[in-house]
Amino acid sequence: MHSNHLLLEEPIRMASILEPSKAGFFPAMTKIVGTLGAKSRSVEVLSACLKAGMSVARFDFSLGDTEYHQETLENLKSAIKSTKKLCSVMLDTAGPELTVLNKSEKPISLEADATITLTPDEGQEASSEVFPINFGGLSKAVKKGDTIFIGQYLFTGSETTSVWLEVDQVKGDDVVCIVKNSATLTGSLFTLHAAQIHIDLPTLSDKDKKVISTWGVQNKIDFLSLSFTRHAKDVREAREFLCKLGDLSQTLIFAKIENEEGLTHFDDILQEADGIILSRGNLGIDLPPEKVFLFQKAAVYKCNMAGKPAVVTRVVDSMTDNLRPTRAEATDVANAVLDGTDAILLGAETLRGLYPIETISTVGRICAEAEKVFNQDLYFKRTVKFVGEPMSHLESIASSAVRAAIKVKASVIICFTSSGRAARLIAKYRPTMPVLSVVIPRLKTNQLKWSFTGAFEARQSLIVRGLFPMLADPRHPAESTNASNESVLKVALDHGKASGVVKSHDRVVICQKVGDASVVKIIELEG
Repeated sequence: MHSNHLLLEEPIRMASILEPSKAGFFPAMTKIVGTLGAKSRSVEVLSACLKAGMSVARFDFSLGDTEYHQETLENLKSAIKSTKKLCSVMLDTAGPELTVLNKSEKPISLEADATITLTPDEGQEASSEVFPINFGGLSKAVKKGDTIFIGQYLFTGSETTSVWLEVDQVKGDDVVCIVKNSATLTGSLFTLHAAQIHIDLPTLSDKDKKVISTWGVQNKIDFLSLSFTRHAKDVREAREFLCKLGDLSQTLIFAKIENEEGLTHFDDILQEADGIILSRGNLGIDLPPEKVFLFQKAAVYKCNMAGKPAVVTRVVDSMTDNLRPTRAEATDVANAVLDGTDAILLGAETLRGLYPIETISTVGRICAEAEKVFNQDLYFKRTVKFVGEPMSHLESIASSAVRAAIKVKASVIICFTSSGRAARLIAKYRPTMPVLSVVIPRLKTNQLKWSFTGAFEARQSLIVRGLFPMLADPRHPAESTNASNESVLKVALDHGKASGVVKSHDRVVICQKVGDASVVKIIELEG
């Protein structure tokens, strides 16, 4: 991957672009989050998704009940077992999502310049004249001239399946709007987004809390995607709630930035959250089109410097119905990788799309190509400069390991860790080679029983760019007193050889704790 590293800033021989790429063991360093649903819940399809490169499975609780998602998860476990590919679980909350209920499920056609009334009276039937909504406070939140967007499922951006409304007047609890474009809405549930308007609803709804405390606890979820995060306190409150549930105290919270409110408080939210999801579907409605790229680049940069994963959504919408992405989409994925994104999140494309496996595979190939021209040298210098001096002990070790690996053209960095923090810090410096994170389980007790930690930490690195975990035998400690941890190292190297990451005469950089000290060493494999 690193031996033929090109830079876009340097002249590329144009003919070389046409040369086929060599497939590596890891489809790409950038991770892929797949949303599981109707078209991606059988063991067969899930096995193919894992092989294609999906490493995080997202369960969207805006759609489907706990039984439906449990069935999908059981199938995922079977697929993990048969493919021997690790995959972590992300629970995505519904949050304060505004919806229109179409009980009859008949298509509703709206004509431009017609008027439609949004009412909190959910007993009414949805029609081209009236839309019943699930929120009584809309009339107090909007004013004449405000924009409201309604579409089926996720916002497709297609003008024929989603509609723009302009608020004309407020009548008591009802909001009368003018239809701005002709469209036909189909399905039983439409999502409503009021642009740049504060919706006075809790970020974690009672329904979300119930799902987390039952389904979430039962399945020990790795990540909680906190929809419509608007303030740092939203993350704090969610963390307090998770900590009360015991088993979920280790669950990482990813704040989903979906509107102007979340954007305004981004820095505070980033400080509290474990990672960020840029929900470009909703953001694309709140922001003028010319500002979307600017927010993405600024937000990803801030995440990179904080060493927290940045996840970008809504990249290949057209692959929901088509086998190939558009040119703009293919370029968009590559630009997200060049910006420093950790993971690409696929929504409708895998949830209800016709080609979930091909979508994962295509996105993975685009990521891998973009990684080849990622300017690691510039990124490394920028990160070191941002961290400043004096560096913390761990930060210094991590950056030294990456610098050494690049100088000696190592094929892999192996990091022994029990919390996963050291490996994540190494990945923060975006080495051009994979980081094999060997998670050493720790023995812990809650006064009633002893248990090993480690599986959580291993799975949680599956969303970090360039980080590939393996769980070590708990009989081998992470700290070594004799300056070498030969047995675990041998297992890690054997794993590397079997997967084709390392071969004879390769150089490998090892990062491990020896007593109270952290050590970076370079070894050359024998023939």
